[in-house]
Amino acid sequence: MRGDLSEWLPEDTEAYVSFVDEIYRNDAYHSLSIEGYRVTPELIDRVCAGDWNPDNQEADRQSRDALAARGYWQAFRLVRAAVREILEGNQAGALVRMAHRDWYRELFQSCVAAGLVETSTLAGYRNDAVFLRGSRHVPPRREAVRDAMPALFDLLESETEPSVRAVLGHWLFGYVHPYPDGNGRIARFVMNVMLASGGYPWTVIRIEDRDVYLAALERASIDRDIGPFAQFVADRVARSSERAA
Repeated sequence: MRGDLSEWLPEDTEAYVSFVDEIYRNDAYHSLSIEGYRVTPELIDRVCAGDWNPDNQEADRQSRDALAARGYWQAFRLVRAAVREILEGNQAGALVRMAHRDWYRELFQSCVAAGLVETSTLAGYRNDAVFLRGSRHVPPRREAVRDAMPALFDLLESETEPSVRAVLGHWLFGYVHPYPDGNGRIARFVMNVMLASGGYPWTVIRIEDRDVYLAALERASIDRDIGPFAQFVADRVARSSERAA
């Protein structure tokens, strides 16, 4: 991957953002599926089109999958706006430092409205310990999160290589695991915002790659070997670049 020079940002911002719009259904399907939600392209399209009515449709109000799809769409719109700001010259690390809390709130606002999640969970970082199913990695204690997150964003702001920001941003966000839920989705948002800062296309991590993906993250977190995860991201970016060409 290449260095962080402004001339490498795409000349046509609208074409870049249009590609982000085009890939949304695919991205939402795979990102939600990786987290265990049972979504379909049809459900994602319905939510995106606004054909979602929790006030009059009991299924929409109670469906964990529909609520997750709605939250993803709401958060994605904010991330898309962040991508546009970065393409217009804003600093990616500083922007994500401020914006990631809003992404988290949008992910779960629909669940709060449906009464499935306590409003207090949207107030800030987690207040309890978390344990990751199937992983040997234990995220830092809740007391450490308040120091770890500013350190993470300091790193992203000081790092000049966008590909490094993308890899480290994704891995370290998941390593700290600052929220009770939604960390994987936000980590992938962080990755794509950082990729945009280097002119790389929005990149989807597919459900078919879940085992390899999680194994690479596990190796980075447990063995302190980030090489496999960096290669994994590079390979997926290359695939996305072919599609965007």
